Amino acid sequence: MEMANLKVPIICVVIGEGSSGGALALGVSDKVIMLENAVYSILSPEGFASILYKDASKNKEAAEAMKLTAKDLKNFGVVDTIIKEPKETIEENFESVIRKLKKEIIQSIKKLSVMTNEERLQNRYEKYRKIGR
Repeated sequence: MEMANLKVPIICVVIGEGSSGGALALGVSDKVIMLENAVYSILSPEGFASILYKDASKNKEAAEAMKLTAKDLKNFGVVDTIIKEPKETIEENFESVIRKLKKEIIQSIKKLSVMTNEERLQNRYEKYRKIGR
């Protein structure tokens, strides 16, 4: 609740696994950027499987049902931008991803900085209310 009322631009980046209460906090940001192969959910697939199927070993089935990939979350309006990742994880490719991420963050800061506090808060509220539609 406190984060939703901050008067400064909030940009969140999911680079690996965003889950639990932290995932809820990320949702109230002005912009959510997610690496293509990251996952983002309020509950781990193991936890979901334990609750829904009463069997944590069904975590793969749970992960499918949860729709926690960058592509799924963009479709639901949870994530604003996906940063593509190369298939090979070598140092040069990592630097390429960082350059793309830096460019996206700078563009987002510029866009959000010209808005008034009231506009940012209203947009944040409306964005949060539309998630999942």
